[in-house]
Amino acid sequence: MALQVKYVGAKPRVSQHGVTFDSTKPDSYLLLAPALELLETLESRPDSGEARIHTLHDKAYTPREIEEALHRYCEDIDALLASAREKTDALIAEYRDKVAQNGNLTADERTAWLGNIDIMRDYYLQYILNEEAYRCLLEKIAALLHRERIRYLLFPLGRNLGLVADDLVRLLTDSKPPYDAMIRIVERDDERFGMLDLNRPEPLDI
Repeated sequence: MALQVKYVGAKPRVSQHGVTFDSTKPDSYLLLAPALELLETLESRPDSGEARIHTLHDKAYTPREIEEALHRYCEDIDALLASAREKTDALIAEYRDKVAQNGNLTADERTAWLGNIDIMRDYYLQYILNEEAYRCLLEKIAALLHRERIRYLLFPLGRNLGLVADDLVRLLTDSKPPYDAMIRIVERDDERFGMLDLNRPEPLDI
């Protein structure tokens, strides 16, 4: 299995009646480009202690460019792929077990449900692989923020950057050392920006 990221859509819900999709759990593929854009912008900022990212590259990454970037940033692609396979197998096993334990199904319904689960295996694998790739980029951003002792990150609103920042808050909160990170909306030069505040002890000056 080679690393291939591509859009598949929201997380499926499978039943004996067919397949629907959970819009509250979108495909992480949509967040790969903004996460990569943020990571590359942070890496290329002047080494002056400046923590404000007012304008990102605004680059449209192709799937091939994202895959090449993942090979650069994720040290162990084989481990990433193995993790995606293991999580997919565990998810499929969990779903099949729930069907087996459901005593309200007829034999035909059980067969249909299990068949629908099997049909969606490749979809689930791609969905989870996209999640694993996104997690890798988030961890690289978090490590860079910690290493460079960045106190806050000011970013333009839009292009899913707020969603990436929100996921960074959860990751940083659970990191070692943990951060009491938060997101706010701030104004600067009559423009509104999102701000990821890492709550370091130094005072903010924006």
